[in-house]
Formats: sequence, structure tokens, C-alpha cells
Amino acid sequence: MALITDPHPPVAADSEAERPTLKTIAAATGLAVATVSRALKDAPDIGEETKRRVRETANLLGYRPNRAGVRLRTGKTNVIALVLSTETDVMNHTSRLIYSIANALRGTPYHLVVMPFFPDQDPMEPVRYIVETGSADGVILNQTKPDDPRVRYMRDRNVPFATHGRTDMGIDHPYFDFDNEAFARLAVRTFAERGRKRLLLIAPPRSHLYARHMTWGFSDEAALLGLPFELADKVTSDSGGEAVDEAVAARFSQPNPPDAILVGSTTAAMSSIAGAERAGRVLGRDFDVVAKEAIPLLRRFRRDTIIIREDVGRAGEFLARALVAEIEKRPPQARQGLEQPTSVEWGDEPRTGGTT
Repeated sequence: MALITDPHPPVAADSEAERPTLKTIAAATGLAVATVSRALKDAPDIGEETKRRVRETANLLGYRPNRAGVRLRTGKTNVIALVLSTETDVMNHTSRLIYSIANALRGTPYHLVVMPFFPDQDPMEPVRYIVETGSADGVILNQTKPDDPRVRYMRDRNVPFATHGRTDMGIDHPYFDFDNEAFARLAVRTFAERGRKRLLLIAPPRSHLYARHMTWGFSDEAALLGLPFELADKVTSDSGGEAVDEAVAARFSQPNPPDAILVGSTTAAMSSIAGAERAGRVLGRDFDVVAKEAIPLLRRFRRDTIIIREDVGRAGEFLARALVAEIEKRPPQARQGLEQPTSVEWGDEPRTGGTT
């Protein structure tokens, strides 16, 4: 029996020949190819309604830009790299940051790649890799240091970047930060309002600039109010949960234990509460804990936890937009932002802290 074959077999739907192109979108929308291209790049001279129509058509057709072709034509990757330490508060802060940056990049040509680095790794290593391989158009960093070699390295090589956190290097660069000094002062005033007399701070690692801001705000405000205070010296808010639990339990078993704890992360807050409870203390009666968080969690863990919100979603969106503007060499809406906390949540309603 002879096998009859089709002389013109169908081309696979995902082959290069069948992939929709800018011309396909232009034909479907009745727009010029150049207009479609600029709309997909979020060009400011294209109207929002046109951009919406082009993006919806592109999504409907399954259009995806050929990255290899884009890179050959423009030298760009359309990739933004987010470099994150694995020591960060992944349960709360980091997950929200990743989501908000990725969400802000939706509808733009840019895609987010997350590059972790580990405690035993040189923080410069992932940054050098990105720069030397040209694997991203721009970089977002967090956990900045006062004199951060990553910032200097990218500035010297003209690599667009933005930081979640400030530096103290005299280098002007895009950033968004949470005012940790104001956070600590607000927490101390809240402790005073609740009649607490002995304060403890479990700060972030002191090599990070935001730890210095938090420590200064805490110690200065406590001194102004005449409240005795101490700084944890064996653990930080980035220490493992077990280490923080053990350190707090040990401190509460000693004379003159604190009756108020300020912590720099969600994980450390939960561990601090667990440690104090192991020592027989009751949250809200014998001691208070103030913590900041990006995702509502702590008051589900313990209702009497005192919360100050950090809008990490706003930070991620700001950083994404500022960095894209930097990459495209156009003026951003703003290059630098600082979130100022003004209220605390305890009892049944949020309230403005700071009565003294």
C-alpha cells in the first residue's frame, strides 16, 4: 500500500512562520507598524486607549517579541534583574516586593528576573555577572549599605539601577525607602503611651543603612522621653527564628527584663513573642511588640501585636517605573521616594501614634 503524504504539511502553530508579528497586530488594529511598536513600548506620545487596544490585540494573538532579534537590533534585553539576599524576610517583605515590581512591568516590554545571593556569597558576584554578561538592561538592589560597592560599580559602568533603600555615598541615584527613623520614633512614643518602661530593640544587621536609621530613631526618642532602653547584641532581625526565640527567652529570664520590644522584621516579631511567652509572659499584658509588615499577618498570629504598615507594593511600583525611565533615558515622574509612617494599629482601630 502506497503512503500518500501531503506535499504541503501544516506548519506547527508555534513555529517561527506562524508567530504573530508587529505586522499581524497592525493588520488587526488598522494601525501603522511603527505605532504598534511604540504602543507596546509604552511610548508617552501614544494615547492610553491606543496602547490598551494594541496590548489587548497582542495578548489575543499570542504575540511575543523575539528577544534575540530585539537584542541584535537594539542591544537591549528587555530584562530587569532584582538582586535579593536570601536573608531577607521572604514570608512577608520580599514576596510583596517581587509581586509589585512584576505587576508594574505588566504591559511594558520588560520582564523581571530574580537573582538571589546567599549569606556565604560575595554580594558583588550576581551584580558582576549581570553587568559582564549584559544579561539585563537594569538592576534593582535592596538592603543597601552606607558605602555600597554595588552602587559604585554600576555607576562607574553606566549601568541603570535603582535601590530599595538609600546610600550615604554622595551618589545621586533612583531609590525608594521606608523612613525607619520615623518608624522607630513612632514605636517608642506608642510604648510610652501604653506605659512601658524598659525598651528593647532587635535591629537589622548594623552594616545596613536602614539599621542605623532605626537604631538612631529608637535610642534618641527613648532618651528624649526618659525611657531606659537596650539594644540586642547577639541577634538581629535577620537572624534565624530559633536564635531570636532563644535570645528573647534568655533575656526575659534575667533581672529587669524589657516590657517592650521593637523588631525590624515580621519573622523576628513572631520569634520574639514566642520567646517571651516561653518565659511565661503574656503579650499585651506583660509586654508589647511593635513590628512593621507589608502583608497582614502578625495580628492573625497574635491579636495584641502592634503594627506599623510598610507599603512595599508602592516601593516596588516606584522602583520599576523609575528604573525603566532611567533605562530609556527619559525623565521619570520621580527618581527618589521616602515613605513616612504616621499611624500604628493596636486595639480595634488604627490610630495616629505620638502622644507624649
